[in-house]
Amino acid sequence: MPATSRTARACALALAGAGLGASMLAAPAATAAGGSPTGSTTTSTTSTGATAVAKQTAKERKRKQARRAARRVNDRVLGARDTAMRQRGDWYAYGASGPGSFDCSGLVYYSYRRAGFPVPRTSAAQAGFTRRVAKQDMRAGDLMFFYGSGGVYHAAIFLRWSHGHAVMLHAPGSGQRVQVAVPWTSQWFGGTLRRR
Repeated sequence: MPATSRTARACALALAGAGLGASMLAAPAATAAGGSPTGSTTTSTTSTGATAVAKQTAKERKRKQARRAARRVNDRVLGARDTAMRQRGDWYAYGASGPGSFDCSGLVYYSYRRAGFPVPRTSAAQAGFTRRVAKQDMRAGDLMFFYGSGGVYHAAIFLRWSHGHAVMLHAPGSGQRVQVAVPWTSQWFGGTLRRR
């Protein structure tokens, strides 16, 4: 067998192993001879693939940015809770919003404003400002709003669950101090300033 024939056979076997056929090798020759330019199809496919990868990368980048932004907001919520916890022992005073005395919504107003949240002043307005969250999904720093026939009348800061009971921080009422307690009623709902 001539040497050129052996070389051609070896090349054909190597190309076949790489998944390339003779038709792919013949394509440039067809283009040179005035046939259809198969190279443009390859370029188009590559370009489409690159565009898809770029879109996927942009989506992933946006998701990462959203996660970082959510973490920052959630950290601020915890910062507000920590600020409120430092007010334990301060006296209740109707209409007061700190720094030495508070009513229930004044404590929320003071703590969350210091963390950068533009919360309104009253408990009813604060309830409307937050996003509702199911009781079982509440996390530290979420808010609790107590309601009756007249609407929302009290606000508190959720701390944790303990033995099936919510534990909260609030300014209870006249003659009392800001304190950690459990709710006296089940007529309350949760609100959050966290990002999902």
